[in-house]
Amino acid sequence: MFLYLPNRSDPMDKIKDEETETENSIDTDKTIHATARDLVLSRIIDASPYKIFRAWIEPEFIKQWFTLRPFTTPMVETDPRPGGANLIVMSPDGKEFPNRGIYLEIVKNKRIVLTDAYTRAWEPSKKPFMTLIITLENLGDKTKYTALVRHWTEADREEHEKMGFHKGWNQATDQLVALVETL
Repeated sequence: MFLYLPNRSDPMDKIKDEETETENSIDTDKTIHATARDLVLSRIIDASPYKIFRAWIEPEFIKQWFTLRPFTTPMVETDPRPGGANLIVMSPDGKEFPNRGIYLEIVKNKRIVLTDAYTRAWEPSKKPFMTLIITLENLGDKTKYTALVRHWTEADREEHEKMGFHKGWNQATDQLVALVETL
């Protein structure tokens, strides 16, 4: 598993550009339509896709925006490639909640797809909950940012909504925006 350390090579170097997208992609149809199992957040962000993409894959950036304040993100590991694992540990009041997943697709500065259906090395998770599809559409000096959260069941979607998806993901996106403004 790749643990990003600042002295090592840039994780962006490992990710192929859009021209080699077929090597990094398992989905041939890039058009995603929301279903009754989905929750969607979409926003125009005054930042390049490059900055937003980095904020989603580089651990030191994820730690700064991912968890709703005053909670923290004390540990993040990423291996941003199809089949690569990720770990984000969220901590309210010192209690840690590890969230493991697998990247299904990475298209540099355009798309990130990950799921909690697997934890690492294609080991199934105990209770899969969602697949996340992040799309970044270049609008010149801005980016259309879309987070589509596809749940396994409508009941899972309803549970996520009751947990505060809209408020929480909007707050996290505000934190993401604040971070990318500094990059």
